[in-house]
Amino acid sequence: MGVERVQEIANFSKETIPEEFIRTTYEQPALTTVQGTVLEVPVIDLSDPDEEKVVRAIVDASSNWGMFQVVNHGIPRETVRKLKEVGKAFFELPPHEKEAYAKSPGSQSIEGYGTKLQREVEGKKAWVDHLFHKIWPPSEINYQFWPKNPPSYRKNNKEYAKHMHGVVNKLFRCLSLGLGLEGNEMKEAMGGDNMVYLLKINYYPQCPRPDLALGVPAHTDMSAITILVPNDVQGLQACKDDHWYDVEYIPNALIVHIGDQVEIVSNGKYKSVLHRAKVNKEKTRISWPVFVEPPSDLEVGPHPKLVNEANPPKFESKKYSQYCFCKLNKTPK
Repeated sequence: MGVERVQEIANFSKETIPEEFIRTTYEQPALTTVQGTVLEVPVIDLSDPDEEKVVRAIVDASSNWGMFQVVNHGIPRETVRKLKEVGKAFFELPPHEKEAYAKSPGSQSIEGYGTKLQREVEGKKAWVDHLFHKIWPPSEINYQFWPKNPPSYRKNNKEYAKHMHGVVNKLFRCLSLGLGLEGNEMKEAMGGDNMVYLLKINYYPQCPRPDLALGVPAHTDMSAITILVPNDVQGLQACKDDHWYDVEYIPNALIVHIGDQVEIVSNGKYKSVLHRAKVNKEKTRISWPVFVEPPSDLEVGPHPKLVNEANPPKFESKKYSQYCFCKLNKTPK
């Protein structure tokens, strides 16, 4: 018997949702969201010729928010539009076509079409289906998980990956300079040109009880940084000062999350952001995060130049693959 997908459950759930999707009271969006206030996270213009100003803005956002939005980022709007178009089309295929890309039961790989991602706390499930596959570097790509339908899926994703490099390099340069390091040192600490770009498409179907369910529960990203584009259905929430807020949607912006690895390398100066996704009663929400990650066998720890007697290491160095295993399986790190 196959795994039941949330998209299928949503087709039959008109007034209520199965018990396993109802979050505990300390997680339910209706009870825990600050109503009437949209979190205006910092918006940074990456095309600003004043690099020092951009660096200051990114340092401030990464230290105090763990997230920011970037505009004038250099990825053509048409490239982003096509990425969204083919991703949406994949999830609108008949179930048997999508299941051809499903990850096999017991697979250690994160790649493929699926529903469950990590160990579920208290048996609670997230209202989301997903597709994961690597889009860079070429040596890491497994086309087994790249849909052949729609026909332009692969072409559009390759085009997006090509443009993503400029954004990634700019962000890492600014993060590095903001720590008093050379411009290339933060990127090199994450694996340099061997960093892996892992694309995930989150598909959150309409939900009759968005007050009770979550698309993705509260978490920080395991990655170095995450660069995300959403469709226009609001759903991203961030935790600020121990309260949950909706994050403002800005057309044509990219949302940047500081991930756990940047927090580790910066020895805690930059903070990975605690965030979650809510769902919508009338509309399907889709988002396309790219997780920029160290190679799996790279050992990541606080940068040696940022550690001394007055500022001892706050994190243990470990291989990225080991870090991910511990986090996904909720074992001690």
